[in-house]
Amino acid sequence: MTQNDAFELRVRNAIEASIATKQSLLKNAELVSTVARASELLANALRRGNKVLLFGNGGSAADAQHIAAELVGRFAFERSPLPALALSVNSSCVTAIGNDYGFDQVFARQLEALARPGDVAVGISTSGKSPNVALALDVAKKAAVHTVAMTGRTGGILRGSVEHCICVPSDETPRIQECHILIGHIISELVERELFHEKSRVSGS
Repeated sequence: MTQNDAFELRVRNAIEASIATKQSLLKNAELVSTVARASELLANALRRGNKVLLFGNGGSAADAQHIAAELVGRFAFERSPLPALALSVNSSCVTAIGNDYGFDQVFARQLEALARPGDVAVGISTSGKSPNVALALDVAKKAAVHTVAMTGRTGGILRGSVEHCICVPSDETPRIQECHILIGHIISELVERELFHEKSRVSGS
């Protein structure tokens, strides 16, 4: 086997692993229902004029930012922007809070400042154990903010502490994150179609 053959095999194995995880997600009726209920929750909140606050660390921070962009910009067609904010994007705010109060507080303190009753907090953690995500979701609940978590298989400490915990059936971080952005896209599409009832599509980035 040449080096290129070995690399091609690894590529195929990675794609097959990703497909297998998504198939497991599809076959899990409870998870499909949880994604649907979370989508309905976001749509109802945004219809009322509330906003969505998303947060996570590392790749999950990128996913939070990606989903916020789909809501504020557009997903499938032209429509009015929807209020969504990723709490990791203000580097001055994140580093100031981390320096002055500790890294566990970087999302919680922003939620205290920005969240209002009826908003939706979406915490993303592949392990379900990120202390700063868990603390922020606790703050959200106390502020009458709806809570959604996106995690891996077990749900970690987040599973029993939020209204809707979407637990991707995998223990591998890359596979979990690949499903998280799929779920983020599904939620964005369902919310957009529910609120704007648009059938036409335009190409997007």
